[in-house]
Amino acid sequence: MNEVSNTTALPEGHPVSVYFQEKEIINTLLTELAAVNPEDELQKYTNIFNQLHTIEKRFARKENQLFPFLELKGWVGPSQGMWSFHDNLREQFKILRKHIDARDFEKIKENAPYLINGVYRLLDVEETVLFPNALDILTEKDWITMREGEEEIGWMLSQPPSPYPAVAYVHPSEDFTVREMPFSLENTSHYDEGHMTVEQVNLLFRTLPLDLTYVDENDKVIFYNRGEERVFPRSAGIIGREVKFCHPLKSVGTVLKILEEFRKGTKSESSFWINFKDRLIYIRYFAVRDADKNYKGVIEMSQDITDIKKIEGEKRLLDWE
Repeated sequence: MNEVSNTTALPEGHPVSVYFQEKEIINTLLTELAAVNPEDELQKYTNIFNQLHTIEKRFARKENQLFPFLELKGWVGPSQGMWSFHDNLREQFKILRKHIDARDFEKIKENAPYLINGVYRLLDVEETVLFPNALDILTEKDWITMREGEEEIGWMLSQPPSPYPAVAYVHPSEDFTVREMPFSLENTSHYDEGHMTVEQVNLLFRTLPLDLTYVDENDKVIFYNRGEERVFPRSAGIIGREVKFCHPLKSVGTVLKILEEFRKGTKSESSFWINFKDRLIYIRYFAVRDADKNYKGVIEMSQDITDIKKIEGEKRLLDWE
């Protein structure tokens, strides 16, 4: 496999051509970062670091656009190996950011080479392995579709790259292209994004770690999800019942006030939190409106956040064993 060292053969705006435009920027930033002494010019060093950190957009495009297309063609290596490479660099960025914020110049000088060398190594693997293989494997249609998705993520460039192909960009919200799906659409329904069967929808609602109740525009309960561990008890008897009869008398006035303001359009969300059986419960109401802003009811969401409130720091490792 030959290296993709010359991209002049690629049309302007082609995803790989754009990756090479970014590579020039990255190489410049790496050179500048290595040349600046943070102790003498901290602000300049920080500005260069911040610009280099926008490489996250490059990572996101590869992970969410390029890699999935390669997976569909049977090449899963980038998704498994290079994604881990990205995560290692993300950690290096995090470490260096911490030292910059702390003005720990010794630690900055100690850790910066790991980040710089890691990015150089990644660029080399991209140029010699990833992009040449991707150009061989993927079709023109794949690249065009990929580029459409990249618009939502963005680039490291100061200005968006040229359209590819050379036609006006269609925003995903206005894209009604019928595509071949890599899974069966039999017995599915199409939602705003994606397709699911009735069984899959039911499993989704049943698995959600929160209680959902849908009250329609006539104040009638039309749905609730049946999770394994509900915050508040529910039974099928509430379906079709007026919502004001589904709450204790002391809270009915508040519920009706919420419905009134939602219906008028003056409010769209209301939140409460209570102690219930030694647990902290977060209760939220959301107005449901259609595309024309017509009131279509309200969603009540209840969630036990007792354990969520205790979370501190970070957890990045699986601790099942």
